[in-house]
Amino acid sequence: MAGRIIGLVSCLMCAVPFLIISVYNKDSKEPINFWSGDTTLKSKVKNVTEYNNKMAVLYKRYAIAFIISGIGFVILPFLGIIMVCFDCTLGIYLMYRNYKKILNLYS
Repeated sequence: MAGRIIGLVSCLMCAVPFLIISVYNKDSKEPINFWSGDTTLKSKVKNVTEYNNKMAVLYKRYAIAFIISGIGFVILPFLGIIMVCFDCTLGIYLMYRNYKKILNLYS
């Protein structure tokens, strides 16, 4: 049971930063970066409000994926491990691809 709780807490610790970014930066006047701290986004993004709304949704989805993985740990640890591996590999790729679509849409 301790392993299940550790898995849940680890996944929640991964989800919390993404939730914080999505909630607190949604109404920001500056574009939300994608992990890199790109300072050129100010000149690239034309509609910052819509861009930030889409990015907030993207970060919330990624946070929800980690929360679901944490629940997977509680239900069945092996399922949680598979889900975390998916989140950390293919999930990051999908998130990056969606980020590029959002950036191209609002640039």
